[in-house]
Amino acid sequence: MTQRNYAEMELLRFTTAGSVDDGKSTLIGRLLYDSKTIFQDQLRNLERLCEQRGETLNLALLTDGLRAEREQGITIDVAYRYFATPVRKFIIADTPGHIQYTRNMVTGASTANLAVILVDARNGVVEQTHRHIFIAALLQIPHFVICINKMDLVDYQQEVYQKIKKDIEDFVVKLQVNDISFIPICALHGDNIVEPSKNMPWYKGPTLMYLLENIHIGSDENLVDCRFPIQYVIRPRSEMYHDYRGYAGKIASGVFKPGDRVKVLPSGFSTKIKTIESPSGCVQEAFPPMSVVMQLEDDIDVSRGDMIVREHNLPTVSQDIDMLVCWMSTRPLISGKKYSIRHTTREVKGIVTSIYYKIDINTLHRVEQVEELSLNEIGRIKIHTSQPLFFDSYRRNRSTGSLILIDEQTNETVGAGMIRE
Repeated sequence: MTQRNYAEMELLRFTTAGSVDDGKSTLIGRLLYDSKTIFQDQLRNLERLCEQRGETLNLALLTDGLRAEREQGITIDVAYRYFATPVRKFIIADTPGHIQYTRNMVTGASTANLAVILVDARNGVVEQTHRHIFIAALLQIPHFVICINKMDLVDYQQEVYQKIKKDIEDFVVKLQVNDISFIPICALHGDNIVEPSKNMPWYKGPTLMYLLENIHIGSDENLVDCRFPIQYVIRPRSEMYHDYRGYAGKIASGVFKPGDRVKVLPSGFSTKIKTIESPSGCVQEAFPPMSVVMQLEDDIDVSRGDMIVREHNLPTVSQDIDMLVCWMSTRPLISGKKYSIRHTTREVKGIVTSIYYKIDINTLHRVEQVEELSLNEIGRIKIHTSQPLFFDSYRRNRSTGSLILIDEQTNETVGAGMIRE
């Protein structure tokens, strides 16, 4: 594979989630091992480690990177792994299963194209399964793959697989999940991971690797609403580039072309795009998730946190924002508390003005008249910001419809918000 071909390959970001001991790390280790994407030195280190521990080859250790994780045998932090096959490049976010680390699952899933959610075939659907499916649906991950693992421990019974599949289908009918697949697997022995299982001839669907390589993600991006948050203003002030002024950032959504009429927010000035430059030179169009530098035809004031949009397709501009929030701090969210709000590349002050309700993960019912949200709870709140933000609903645009709340005293990220309609 040439370097150019590798750079042009499509990238799939996916996250894994499941309860403790459902086999997430073993699944990823098996995926890497069976697809032959482990470096020889990594494999030798793993074999040496397993020998010292008196174990057979333990593929879970490929992702359980922290010493504490190895000692406890669970995943604590989000572990990212990168690999490629001849078809696609992949970034895996291996997220924690324990309820205590649900906030880390939100972090890992926030940018994913696809969620792999594991269920232990012996235990069936449990509370954490509901929690992970709900959070993945809330984060609008476009594709779900439910892997019913440890089928070897239930004698590869089709009835067990069908029962769990139906339980999950009954649950997701209450959510907005557009694409969901089910695969019976055994991560420990590699059944239906890369090769079809000989132990489950009743299963006629694809293997997990086939799905990951072939699932269509080209239409997942929003190519309609043009949004370009400014991350950095480039002014070299050198002899060669004396008058150069470029605006660097990542295309959040939409397609931009040189010559397009655009508007800069919050100033409201209109102009045209002069050029669009990528790391490989000038391009005739830019779309997500490209990182580019734009030059504008008119010399107008643009700075970090501003946003370039199309003249006749504007985002909502407001200081009052209604959203669902996943609370990620041990200190509860309460009304009247002030936070820093980071939205795309813009950061403003904000205050929580209302807590409408929190959501019961198991029943999806609203619990009203609550005074606060505790760690890992999800609820609907309203905030008022010191300056206007330019945003879309999260349902329409994951990039401009999301924000984070930061504790001003500790600089800790305490909440992840998804803006409602």
